[in-house]
Amino acid sequence: MYIFAMNSFSNPRSDLGKTPVKKRLRVAFLLADNFTLTAFASFVDVLRLSADEADRSRPIHCDWTVLSDTMNPVRSSCGVKVQPDTRLRNASDYDYIVVVGGLIQEQGGFSPDCIAYLKAAAAQGKNLIGLCTGVFALYEAGLLEGYRCCVSWFHHDEFVERFEAAQPVSDQIFVVDRDRLTCSGGHGTAHLAAWVVEKHIGRTAATKSLSIMIINEAMTGENPQPGFQTDLVARDALVKKALLRMRQNIESPETIAKLAEKLGVTRRKLERAFHADIGISPSRAALRIRIDAAKKLLAEPNKTTTQIALSTGFCDASHFIHAFKAEIGMNPTEYRNTVPTPLP
Repeated sequence: MYIFAMNSFSNPRSDLGKTPVKKRLRVAFLLADNFTLTAFASFVDVLRLSADEADRSRPIHCDWTVLSDTMNPVRSSCGVKVQPDTRLRNASDYDYIVVVGGLIQEQGGFSPDCIAYLKAAAAQGKNLIGLCTGVFALYEAGLLEGYRCCVSWFHHDEFVERFEAAQPVSDQIFVVDRDRLTCSGGHGTAHLAAWVVEKHIGRTAATKSLSIMIINEAMTGENPQPGFQTDLVARDALVKKALLRMRQNIESPETIAKLAEKLGVTRRKLERAFHADIGISPSRAALRIRIDAAKKLLAEPNKTTTQIALSTGFCDASHFIHAFKAEIGMNPTEYRNTVPTPLP
């Protein structure tokens, strides 16, 4: 088991005796139990690389810390632990407080003291950031009411099911709404961090950070998520769960019988639910989801027909071409010629 300590506020020996320089950007993190390590690491690495020249990692232009009420190591969902370095009661004045969420199957993930700290910070007008499933924690704490918030398409249905009044944005990588910033997760966290760095330190620092991380250029929040959208909208809870499993298993689609078994119902009950709710069979819905995914991939010129076929659960290119033409009315190549190439 690895445990990482941040030690972000310690000055290098060469700076001893010098008057501390006021940081342009100060960021604090709150990590949920089983937090997403990639979201945390991507965000903090952009800060680290923007704080100094090259990748020397000295906290000159900005600094960062991990807050905790207990100071116990916090376990990420992959098992790696991070050692917090600042107690809540010693928390300073930060420009942003970043909440990194954990597994959505586990409600909460933060102690009452952490929630109280977030609510107090919100009352003072502090900027709060929700990374990945951190948006669940912020909404659950009542800190996103009246705000637009970004949720990964992968977790959209769970979010709406848990928070019925919510209308999350699931077709952008991040959303900035006044003093609330939310992100779908993945590489989007690096782009949101770059947006924050550009605002406080400058575009050069943000660009340099992404370049060192082998990311071509900064994306705006309006850039689409790498997932895909479909017009299939369900109201029935069973159908919602089935559609989510279909989206999550595009490369290796389950048979309808297997899907029903996983959902704990008979195939007949699942089929009746689909027809009553969205007017088509589960098999038809699964095909439409795969075709929608294929349409998105066809906008990427570097993807071959065979690659797209395998990525969307078809056994080979021939099967994919036949199914696509039957559904869309043109073959994949003809369709590809009708859509613009997406921006990087």
